Amino acid sequence: MGGIWDASSHAIRAPEQFWSIQHIAVYFGVSTVASSSILGFLMLHKKIITGKSKTAIKIIILGSILQIAAGYGDSVSHDLFGIDGLISWSHQPLELGLVLSSIGGYLLLSHRKNDFFKKLIPVSIFTVIMSSCWLAFSLSLLVSAIPVCTLVYEIFSSGCAVL
Repeated sequence: MGGIWDASSHAIRAPEQFWSIQHIAVYFGVSTVASSSILGFLMLHKKIITGKSKTAIKIIILGSILQIAAGYGDSVSHDLFGIDGLISWSHQPLELGLVLSSIGGYLLLSHRKNDFFKKLIPVSIFTVIMSSCWLAFSLSLLVSAIPVCTLVYEIFSSGCAVL
């Protein structure tokens, strides 16, 4: 939701800095995933998790690492360039990390036998679909830069800035 909020702030042409409320919302989600991946790493290290769940936790950890690295890159990007658009060298790795983390979460839930966790699978599927769609939209802007960026630029102020 923070990412949608951040993108919509471009529509109202709000000045953007890294420590905006929208970015805080995005990176609160990143920190939540990072906390769960740290817990997963500790469980892997102590050999509490076995089987297919190990792969799911490794995917979550990889997604979390991508999100943290991209978050640092986003901070540097804002320090150097100020406002950025939907396409930037830090946003796509962040979005890929989100997709990987959501896929790992889905896999982890799908391997659980508990009925409570099984009830969460539709939410997990929705998260995978929505994060994948957002990444696909961002990547489609790279392919269709000229015709689409003109429209997106009007909507998102600098939405197609490629850094």
